[in-house]
Amino acid sequence: MFVDQAKIYIKAGDGGDGAVSFHREKYVAAGGPDGGDGGKGGDIIFKVDDNISNLIDFRYKKKYVAEKGQNGGAKNSYGRSAPDLVIKVPRGTVIKDADTGRILADMSADEPVTVAHGGKGGRGNAHFATSTRQIPRFAKPGFRGEEFNIRLELKLLADVGLVGFPNVGKSTLISVVSAAKPKIANYHFTTLVPVLGVVKVGEERSFVMADIPGLIEGASEGIGLGHEFLRHVERCRLIVHVVDVSGIEGRDPIEDFEAINKELANFSEDLAAAPQIVAANKTDMASPEQIARFKEYIEKLELPYYEISAATTKGTQELIYGINEKLAELPPVKRFEAQPLTPEEVERKNTNKREFSITVEDGVYFVEADWLYDILRVADMDDYSSLQYFQNVLVSSGIIRKLEAMGIQEGDTVAVFDFEFEYIP
Repeated sequence: MFVDQAKIYIKAGDGGDGAVSFHREKYVAAGGPDGGDGGKGGDIIFKVDDNISNLIDFRYKKKYVAEKGQNGGAKNSYGRSAPDLVIKVPRGTVIKDADTGRILADMSADEPVTVAHGGKGGRGNAHFATSTRQIPRFAKPGFRGEEFNIRLELKLLADVGLVGFPNVGKSTLISVVSAAKPKIANYHFTTLVPVLGVVKVGEERSFVMADIPGLIEGASEGIGLGHEFLRHVERCRLIVHVVDVSGIEGRDPIEDFEAINKELANFSEDLAAAPQIVAANKTDMASPEQIARFKEYIEKLELPYYEISAATTKGTQELIYGINEKLAELPPVKRFEAQPLTPEEVERKNTNKREFSITVEDGVYFVEADWLYDILRVADMDDYSSLQYFQNVLVSSGIIRKLEAMGIQEGDTVAVFDFEFEYIP
């Protein structure tokens, strides 16, 4: 079974909790607090594995959770950081946030990508000792690891995509120009999954060709089998449109050509604008009048045109050389860039989740608000505008108003996760 889409849940490990501990040793007076920090939670890392061809494994396992960091200990002992959880996927997998559609990573290169970061460890009570607070009896819990519902989409990495109606000869073509061996038969939808083949042009020249399952009219709206694989054409640098010029199945080649291009345009504007070569196939079964009529139509469109017979290999070599020359003019295979969240987008995402609580310990006002964690993570507190934005969030969320109602005074300390500041009215 070929699976090119999957939805899974991932959660990076939470950070370990800081320790509350006091140094006690014979003959050592007033040892003071010595609680250590918790360890970092494990990251969720995605890595390309070329031995994996599709996403079928994710149909059976849908939840991936990394380990939590170890809690801190006495004598300023730091907790051990948890190991990262590595998830292997086939090359070409695009990782998206399932809730927003935002691209998190494109697994096209060999470098591993961290998609969910583990939480930092909480600070032990040794950090909270001051000249006026010498016996802090509290520590901080570890921060939460990031979590996502994500969608995995496999978009094949191919230089050339063969498109066309079912049974026009795409599978035969890829079988004669490469080592790929797709199933070939004289009925529609012989090709049920995309097939990749490496086409060698010379000693050191080659390109990757993909046989995309046959499209039909309405494919972009979910009709037929080919619609499921339209995403695999998105990366292709060049589209080779294979048309049965003989009309042996009672269809008009010009109408076929226009119908397929309409489906590509309906699916993606980028596909509609992609470079295209037309391969008029089955010329061995077509009349001179049929070939001439179709050729005249394509030449008016000013598209590169080749007459071939994949079954007899006539004209296939010329087509391959033409494809290779066209590829030399085109940019490399498309990569999808990750889309980071801005602080404003994070705030907007959490508009309806602004619950918070404030506790006071030894004169420190601790603000607990899960939604503030993501805003802090993407804000740069050394930048004036970013700091001003964060202050506005505290005001608009009612946190400042609540602090004032609790009797906070000028110069008192406010702690939000691991960020501390003095209150100035």
